[in-house]
Formats: sequence, C-alpha cells, structure tokens
Amino acid sequence: MAVSSPDLKAFLVSTPFFGGLSDASLDLLISMLVERQFDVGATVVSEGEPGRSMYIVHAGELTVTKLGKSGRVIRMGSFGPGDFFGEMTLIEMENRSATVVAESPTVLYELTARSLYAYYKADIHAYLMVMLNINRELCRRLRRADNRIAELTDASRE
Repeated sequence: MAVSSPDLKAFLVSTPFFGGLSDASLDLLISMLVERQFDVGATVVSEGEPGRSMYIVHAGELTVTKLGKSGRVIRMGSFGPGDFFGEMTLIEMENRSATVVAESPTVLYELTARSLYAYYKADIHAYLMVMLNINRELCRRLRRADNRIAELTDASRE
C-alpha cells in the first residue's frame, strides 16, 4: 500500500534520507513508499538473502546482527525512528549483509530498487540528492565503525 499523509511527510523531512528535496520531489518519493508492519521478534531481512529494497524506520526498534565465522551471532547495532537500512543492497546489488529483527512493534517504509529507478527517471536531480544523503549516512557509519575498530585494537594491545 502506497502512503501519503502530512504527518508522515513532516516525519520524513526530519530524517537524513530526505534532506534537501523540493516539495514536489519529496511528494513523488513518498508516493513510492510502501508501509510495512512487523511484530516483536519478526525478521525484516536476513543476512545472505537477496535484497531489492531499503527501509526507513517510522516507529519501533530493530537490532542488527551478523553471523561470525565461529557461528556466533554478533550484535552490530540498532535502528530506531528516522534511521534507514538496506541501502547497501540497492547500491552494490549484493545480498543482505546483516539480519535485522524487530525488537518492538515496528512500522517501516519500504523503497524498492524498481521505485528508486523510476525516481531516477522522473527527477534525476532529486535522485542525486537522495544518493548523496545515503552516502553521507554511509560515511557516518563507516567513521563510527573505524572508531570502534580502533578502540578494540587499542584495548587488545593493553
């Protein structure tokens, strides 16, 4: 089901994904979103599965995990309202890199690769802004990961 409401629009404008878009471009992108609801404990995406969409978190809390080489499940992080995930599969066309599970009742807005391509065809300037926003967030995440790796490496040498 596609979505559209003034409250949703106000929420989305406040997220990093939608920054810098004109009102018309924002309305077009919002019209491409599909609302998805998940109960506590539901798996939204699984590590290794094909992925052709990303998600914006409207409500709820989610946990991100990866399977370690030893077979142990490793908690990598969490997402909450305003965060987005799944964008890596749209950029690199690879399988899901992690598993994401709902820790509370969750409402997500899904943007498929097909819709993102239609957005590109309809408004290339807005599409470029969205890709820039995605890349900014990926850089923030990479910086946090770099800092965490440095902390862990430093701690292991003590």
